[in-house]
Amino acid sequence: MSDKKSIVDQDLIRELGALLEETGLSEIEVEHGDTRIRVARASAPIAVSAPIPAPVPEAPPPAKTQSAAPSDPASHAGALVSPMVGTAFLAPEPGGKPYVEVGDEVREGQTLLIIEAMKTMNQIPAQRSGTVIRIIVNDGHPVEFGEPLMIVE
Repeated sequence: MSDKKSIVDQDLIRELGALLEETGLSEIEVEHGDTRIRVARASAPIAVSAPIPAPVPEAPPPAKTQSAAPSDPASHAGALVSPMVGTAFLAPEPGGKPYVEVGDEVREGQTLLIIEAMKTMNQIPAQRSGTVIRIIVNDGHPVEFGEPLMIVE
C-alpha cells in the first residue's frame, strides 16, 4: 500500500509543479488529511555576458502627442493593474470579439478582460469610466499581481 501512496504523491507533485509553471507562482502547498505536500521552485540568477555596444548618436526626442503613454504604465493615473497572478484573456472565448479595444468608451464596473487563476475565470472590471487608450497585456499571456493591464483615461 505504501508503494501505491508513493505513486499518488508523485503524480500530485508533478501536477503541482505544472501548476507552478502555468501560474508563475514560486511555491504551493496542499494538505489533505494527514498528508501535506509543499512544492517550491527557486529562480537561479542568470549571468549574461554581452559585448558593449558602440555609442549610437541620440535621436531627436519624439514629438509629443496628447495620447502619449507614460514611460511607466503602472504610474499612470488610469492604469488598471492585475489583482492576481494568472493568465489574461481579452475575449470571453478563444477567437471571440474582445471585451474592449483601444478607443472604446467604458463605464465603471464594465468587464474589460478576464484572468484565469487556478482554473477559475475572474472578470476584471473597469475601475472608472473613460476611454481605453492603451491595452498593455497580450491575450493568453501570464500576468503578475500588480502588473499594468490597460490604461483608461
